[in-house]
Amino acid sequence: MAVTLEQAQRVGYTLLKGLLRFGFMVANNLVAIPSYILYLIILQPLRLLDSKRFWYIEGVLFKWLLAMVASWGWWAGYTVVEWGDDVKVVSEDEAMMLVNHQATGDVCTLMMCLQDKGTVVRQMMWLMDHIFKYTNFGIVSLIHGDFFIRQGKAHRDQQLVLLKEHLDKHYRSRDRKWIVLFPEGGFLRKRRETSQAFAKKNNLPFLTYVTLPRLGATQVILKSLVAQQENGTPAGGDAMVAESKSKGLQWVIDTTIAYPNAEPIDIQTWILGYRRPTVTHVHYRIFPIKDVPAEPEALTDWLYQRFIEKEDLLSHFYKTGAFPPLQGQAKAISREMTLSNLWLIVIQSLAFLSGIMWYCILQYFYHCLF
Repeated sequence: MAVTLEQAQRVGYTLLKGLLRFGFMVANNLVAIPSYILYLIILQPLRLLDSKRFWYIEGVLFKWLLAMVASWGWWAGYTVVEWGDDVKVVSEDEAMMLVNHQATGDVCTLMMCLQDKGTVVRQMMWLMDHIFKYTNFGIVSLIHGDFFIRQGKAHRDQQLVLLKEHLDKHYRSRDRKWIVLFPEGGFLRKRRETSQAFAKKNNLPFLTYVTLPRLGATQVILKSLVAQQENGTPAGGDAMVAESKSKGLQWVIDTTIAYPNAEPIDIQTWILGYRRPTVTHVHYRIFPIKDVPAEPEALTDWLYQRFIEKEDLLSHFYKTGAFPPLQGQAKAISREMTLSNLWLIVIQSLAFLSGIMWYCILQYFYHCLF
């Protein structure tokens, strides 16, 4: 089949755009990530004197870094429409997000759609596969205090112990509010067959668009972060002590990501922008923590039910192009998420100016010493 001039031009344009975007992304990382690290090195005395202020500044820098990642997709025409509950109303409370996992682009999508949710991005902790530790963003996540979890039965028990220790050490000391978890434990395409075999063996529903979640990390998070109650008040004494204590985890946000035609976006697409402009749809449902059972068996059933509902949501979306209305709504309400191009340009400019500044400083000291 002969290639037309128009097709050749389109391919050439896509390749050129991809190369330019890749070059920009590399430059972006080369200036932004070292600048983030160097700023925090300089601020180490503040960490000793005023830890809360240090982690506030770190959170702001972290949010800007995630905004840069969001900008790569935003400027490629990859946007987000949100459905269901409005999570902005709980943005100042502690919450756990349970998210279905289809591809690496899920993380980028969340980085984008949470940018306009108040302080959430700078105060959130991510649980992600340990392989991300070895990416360009791994050092940033390590400093921020995210947790890298190693998958596989051989590592499972040890990883849950390490997760509990990590939460106890870093979550409240760094003033974290939200924690993001992918309970399926891997990408849909990798886990679907195993999940379906397990479901068949245990007389559980046959799922196509999600897989059955794993309990371990969810249970550890709930045990570690939900405030213990004694006689209806926070454990630990008088009103002043109770006031100074965290209220603990207050909400679970069931988050469902849907891509048009069930074709997820991966990180390569997000960076190179070779896919046509795409709208990703994100559905939220908020549950008060009091509605989440603590006992393992009941929690397992509750978690399975959430993913059965996700299956129904995604099935409806792929048939109709929209999520169904929430209970009590006559019609589903969607909200188009927007980012300010001016704000993104300012952040990118600050990153490049910071990179130039640190280069000049380091070059000066190098010449002074050598």
